[in-house]
Amino acid sequence: MTATLIDGKAFAAGLRQRIAAEVAAMRDRGITPGLAVVLVGEDPASQVYVRSKGKQTVEVGMNSYEHKLPADTAEADLLALIKRLNGDPDVNGILVQLPLPGHMDEAAVINAIDPAKDVDGFHILNVGLLATGQKSMVPCTPLGCLMMLRDHLGSLSGKRAVVVGRSNIVGKPMAQLLLRDSATVTIAHSRTQDLPALCREADILVAAVGRPHFVKGDWIKPGATVIDVGINRTEDGLVGDVDFAAAREVAGAITPVPGGVGPMTIACLLANTLTATARVNGLPDPEGLTP
Repeated sequence: MTATLIDGKAFAAGLRQRIAAEVAAMRDRGITPGLAVVLVGEDPASQVYVRSKGKQTVEVGMNSYEHKLPADTAEADLLALIKRLNGDPDVNGILVQLPLPGHMDEAAVINAIDPAKDVDGFHILNVGLLATGQKSMVPCTPLGCLMMLRDHLGSLSGKRAVVVGRSNIVGKPMAQLLLRDSATVTIAHSRTQDLPALCREADILVAAVGRPHFVKGDWIKPGATVIDVGINRTEDGLVGDVDFAAAREVAGAITPVPGGVGPMTIACLLANTLTATARVNGLPDPEGLTP
């Protein structure tokens, strides 16, 4: 059996088309969503990512506001910028690109963002709302994974899901979203005993550990759906956290790297910006863009 490929690039393109149509309808009402992205320092990977975000923001009809600050910017100055953006009615979404320089307190910076404009979904209030099943802003990568899982599997109710990785950015919110869809969820990590055996029980396996080819083919339950969140730069190019070639011979469906989860992250950032704009203007959440 060779697994079906879950094409995140094509899914993200379709999602951006839906977002562009929703934005056009908002603009007809005199409302233009605006996304502000703040980059501190000159990390090359972050620069590429920020450029891509800005380009896609404009392509769907939103306003893009980029703020690039030198690496030695004082934390107080960054917080002052965030305060200005919080109060700017033209800005509906605020994203501060991580990681930040070492002299800055990431938690303090994230929690300075207005929770209603926190399109990364990292503010402590949004984390708590998600954990308690309430309306919140949801982290982009897990939201993208959920959309692809729903599209491929339909109902997730009763499925056994294993999330390998316990980060605040992917692992924990991914588990919360799966729970919300009535899956039975286990979070695994570096201290998990007999991790391969646990993974073999999963109908849905989400790998988010940041280690190339960490999940082996014989860890996969035959017919399982595998979501590979990892993006690791190696001598062989970009690879995921899953041994793709081996896993594809066992799984029922799998996301490739590149071209799987990655493209969904920016598309879901745009979806979150659209949702934030709708909420601040008293409009219903755009259909299919929230959990």
